[in-house]
Amino acid sequence: MNVMENARTTPFWWKEAPRQPLSSVDLPSKVDVAIVGSGYTGMSAALTLSRAGRSVLVLESGDIGHGASTRNGGQVGADYKTVLDRFKVNQDNAKQQAAHAQRWASYDYLTHLIESEGIHCQFENVGRFVGAFKPQDYDMMARDLESARANLGVEGYPVSRGEVHNELGTERYHGGIVLPREGALHPGLLHQGMVDRATAGDTTLAPQTTVRGVEKSGSEFKVETTRGTVTARNVLIATNGYTRGATPALRRGVIPVGSYMIATNEVDPAVMARIMPKGRVNSDSRKVVFYYRASHDRRRVLIGGRVVSGDVDEHLSGQRLHTVLADIFPDLAGVGVSHSWMGFVAYTFDHKAHHGVRDGIHYAMGYCGGGVHQATYFGHCAAQHIIGEGKAGIDPSALPTRPFYWGTPWFVPLAVMRYKITDRWGI
Repeated sequence: MNVMENARTTPFWWKEAPRQPLSSVDLPSKVDVAIVGSGYTGMSAALTLSRAGRSVLVLESGDIGHGASTRNGGQVGADYKTVLDRFKVNQDNAKQQAAHAQRWASYDYLTHLIESEGIHCQFENVGRFVGAFKPQDYDMMARDLESARANLGVEGYPVSRGEVHNELGTERYHGGIVLPREGALHPGLLHQGMVDRATAGDTTLAPQTTVRGVEKSGSEFKVETTRGTVTARNVLIATNGYTRGATPALRRGVIPVGSYMIATNEVDPAVMARIMPKGRVNSDSRKVVFYYRASHDRRRVLIGGRVVSGDVDEHLSGQRLHTVLADIFPDLAGVGVSHSWMGFVAYTFDHKAHHGVRDGIHYAMGYCGGGVHQATYFGHCAAQHIIGEGKAGIDPSALPTRPFYWGTPWFVPLAVMRYKITDRWGI
């Protein structure tokens, strides 16, 4: 059976929230704030700035929101990466508490934004199940969770192997943990909601407008684009995994990584009820993390992750993701794929997101796979600093880089290969 026979290579989310090509507009000669990037970071910042009476221009090299903000898995979480990364709270408890507080702040801000703005994006606080891929993983996860609960107040509880069936209909995992305060949403509808509300104010969208460079000019900035030059009092770089040569210093601080996803054809309701009885978002303890969930209507399964060392086309990645899915849920081995797509996320060398100012230019990026809530929050925080109302504090640490790294992540295939070997053999 060719499960990819009828698969589309556009994101599943675009069915309900299609990318809408916008007519070209004349670029203003001058604005208060120019934002480079139209994803969650850029649109959240634009919303905050426009509500504060600032004129905003959002510059995007493609269609508005064509990147990871409308391509991700729609999983929202404040804690799971903390647990999976096996943070050591006793080494620097103050830093761990600050990082954890920021995760909670980003989660709370996103949920507040959705509710207060009336954004209908299918948000549900469903909780997360994290499966133990190997027997020893369960003991490690349980210990780390207990430490996180004691030191940071992380909510959660362990699930023994015999209890896994209450969470998922699979024999793949050797137990796991549940993190109750995590959610699921429709990423495309969330993004469109922010676009609609930002453009109701003084925000201009400029799609198909690539930024070539940003230069300081007195107390202002000259933003050179493929369609002309704009003068701005402030500039925010919000490009994350799509950061390019226009900002070389920032490009050296983020590692773009391709993440792949598929959506299945509709699944028999009885099967869905058996394999995902609680409708949670899910991931597991593998170094090469896979994340999966049911669609909002509980008719399909969506799974994402890094399936190969290098970047490949969506048909090959879709086939391999389906193999991973069928390994977890053998009931889905014969269910075809309706959509297979990819997008770029951005990791950082210190494994945390950053928002700050470099040479007078504001930036927010490097969400390390947690961009739904963090990007929305960091965009808002960056906007607050621009208008002089910053509350969360600019990250005092610079966006780190490494010698001989210029923005092309040549080492990612080697790292993925190493993680795959670790997942398979435990070495």
